[in-house]
Amino acid sequence: MPADERVEAERVDAERLAALPPLPADDDGPVFEAPWQAQAFALAVKLSEEGHFTWKEWAGTLADELAAAEARGEPDDGSRYYHHWVAALERLVVDRRLSTSTALDDRKEAWADAYRHTPHGEPVELHRND
Repeated sequence: MPADERVEAERVDAERLAALPPLPADDDGPVFEAPWQAQAFALAVKLSEEGHFTWKEWAGTLADELAAAEARGEPDDGSRYYHHWVAALERLVVDRRLSTSTALDDRKEAWADAYRHTPHGEPVELHRND
């Protein structure tokens, strides 16, 4: 990527991050404790880039999820940040009719079932019929 395009991409990324409610980050950018967190982050970015929702809508939905968690009395220690990220993402995906709540619930149950039946240390995999 040419230097001027890279600089512009970094500026856009910085603006996106600045629009979000505080997220776990260090000097290099977002920090993820597990691969699923990075995947959820990337999925939100990709769906926004594809025009399914604006980044402002995304940031607002995430802020709503974080506020709801605070209202429920959940601790604000960052340990559940990406759980709220996924909840916001699911809400937008259903609102935009990219999927249904039922389909998302079925997929979660398929993953949970695959996890329960996967030997320790082996990768969890869904099969076609899952």
